[in-house]
Amino acid sequence: MLAPGRPGVLVSNVLTRYGTALAGVALFAFFAATAPVFLSGENQVLILKETAFLGILAIGFTLALVTAEIDLSVAEVASLAAVVTGALVHGGAAPWLAVGAGLAVGTLCGAANGVAVTLLKVPSLIATLGVAAIAKGLSFMLTQGVAFVGRWPVSFTGIARGATFGVPNLVWWLAGTAFGAWLLVKWTRTGAHLVATGEADEAARLAGIRTAAMKRLALTLAGACAGLTAVLLASSLSSAAPGMANDHFLYAIAAVLLGMSMFEPGRPNIPGTLFAAFTLKVLGNGLVLLGAEYYWQDIVLGTIILVSVALSASGTGRAPFVKKLNFRR
Repeated sequence: MLAPGRPGVLVSNVLTRYGTALAGVALFAFFAATAPVFLSGENQVLILKETAFLGILAIGFTLALVTAEIDLSVAEVASLAAVVTGALVHGGAAPWLAVGAGLAVGTLCGAANGVAVTLLKVPSLIATLGVAAIAKGLSFMLTQGVAFVGRWPVSFTGIARGATFGVPNLVWWLAGTAFGAWLLVKWTRTGAHLVATGEADEAARLAGIRTAAMKRLALTLAGACAGLTAVLLASSLSSAAPGMANDHFLYAIAAVLLGMSMFEPGRPNIPGTLFAAFTLKVLGNGLVLLGAEYYWQDIVLGTIILVSVALSASGTGRAPFVKKLNFRR
């Protein structure tokens, strides 16, 4: 607890914990004042929908990083799951079967990552790159490079395009995923074990925590989130193609890293990831409305990744993400 009578320390603590979030609010206010139609209801709904895809994918990455593992396969796994989902819907299969298959593909790929990391002792950076390559190859094998496109049943497209109680379904999916992940990490014994595994693997193992099982669980959940993202993408676009989730990959990493610079500086956390995902979509939307060239989004994205790691390091004395890149097993 901060000692009374030290406002400078209080301000410093607030800026460390909430400074990036306040910057996000300031960015929103800037575009509200300068970008045409930015504050229109239609545009705000569009931002929230786009945040849903990115947010769910980034939440999966966050859960893996909580256990000090990195999942670089989420985008390719999501693309493969979308292709499987789209192939089944395009072929006339029942929507529930297509949805189940997409979720299963994502979950199984995540489980494969977990097995490679914990049983085969392959560093997650390498294991997930391998799974990503396999998923990419399978996507092209199933489609022969041609997207599945068609007038798909409303019972399937409504999963993403519909609304419940006046709120777009995509927003409900994001809120449910984020709330479930937050409850898991913050309010369950399993969540405490996940965090302990990421903070101090060996100490957690000596304390009786099944650290290998925690890492498998986290990577499996990351795959499940990729599968859910895939189903929502296919439902929203009425199409499925190899690499369709790749545009979200760097943004998902940026959302997690930016999220680590707020609320719980230096640690992957669900509220930070969620707020960062929304901020990134606000940024992209605002730049488009202001007429900025497309390449500025990439330049700003790379800057955000660098700055977010630096901010996290300044708040904790080290760059936590770099600390996770441990090639030794």
